[in-house]
Amino acid sequence: MKKQKKRGCLPILVMLLILALPLLYFVNHYYNQIFEPQSFHFSGKYTYIYIPTGSDFQSVEHLLNDKGLIANTQIFEWVAEHKNLAKHIHPGKYRIDRKMSLNELINLLRSGKQEPIRLTINSHIRFVRQIAGIAGKKLETDSADIVEEIYKRNFMEADGFNRYTLIGMFIPNTYEFYWNTSAEQFLDRMKKEYDKFWNKIRLNKAKLLGLSPQKVITLASIVQMEVLRPDEKKRIAGVYINRLKKGMLLQADPTVIYANGDFTVRRVTREMTKVNSLYNTYNIKGLPPGPICVPAISTIDAVLNYEHHNYIYFCAKDDFSGYHSFAKTLAQHNLNARKYQRALNKRKIYK
Repeated sequence: MKKQKKRGCLPILVMLLILALPLLYFVNHYYNQIFEPQSFHFSGKYTYIYIPTGSDFQSVEHLLNDKGLIANTQIFEWVAEHKNLAKHIHPGKYRIDRKMSLNELINLLRSGKQEPIRLTINSHIRFVRQIAGIAGKKLETDSADIVEEIYKRNFMEADGFNRYTLIGMFIPNTYEFYWNTSAEQFLDRMKKEYDKFWNKIRLNKAKLLGLSPQKVITLASIVQMEVLRPDEKKRIAGVYINRLKKGMLLQADPTVIYANGDFTVRRVTREMTKVNSLYNTYNIKGLPPGPICVPAISTIDAVLNYEHHNYIYFCAKDDFSGYHSFAKTLAQHNLNARKYQRALNKRKIYK
């Protein structure tokens, strides 16, 4: 009797197995589409998507579709609904790995874990609008919005800057930002970096010079545009500091070039030094009202740690090596200057 009962159960088990096969196939099929790597069709190991501020679920779905990141719309929407993606959409830049599963993709978007962008502010940048242009190309915010935010009077005055000195707030370096950083957030970050740069050591050195941090940066900007050889930075800074202490005109050619607005100039002429400008240090005593470029950190530190000497003149060497001849007297300087002028004439460099 027991053997007959076992034989009777076998057909039922077979029948249940046959009925379960489609279900198992269905479960396995959808499991793979949700949890297995998708093998997205893009070159490289990963790609990026940018979710704009204010995006809703439909716009994100459309964005993913355009990138070829949704293999099955129905499954995507089902998983997204169960994970409540519509209420957890974060703007920003996201890195999508080729072997990422649909589940991992949705979890990434829900988490808001962005891929930071790297933004480099180089020395030699002359104008605030150039910085806005660099940031505008890297960030979601437009360069025009950054310029508008920069020149808000309350921003500049609150942080102790004006339209001449504001460019000195930007310390050249490479910074990490999130793509959806706003214009206001960008400027707040730059001000924090400026404050962090001006630590107690640098502030004390500036105080010993009798210069504010902004004036140190202004002087450093002149040195930056004057120097081709980094090992001369401290010596040239020392020349300008000596002239400031003696109440002499700085007579810095880079300020004349800046005042004339022609940055292709290779030779400053007497006529150029007659330009009516607050930046013309051939006519205006002391420092110009603000930096003529964004000086490198090493140049700012060269001013703070300038070389102590008695030189009050310098002139480019006539061998065009990028080095300078330094002089303590005007007579010696005039000899050096004539050598260099003859070398310029020989090469037919008149401007």
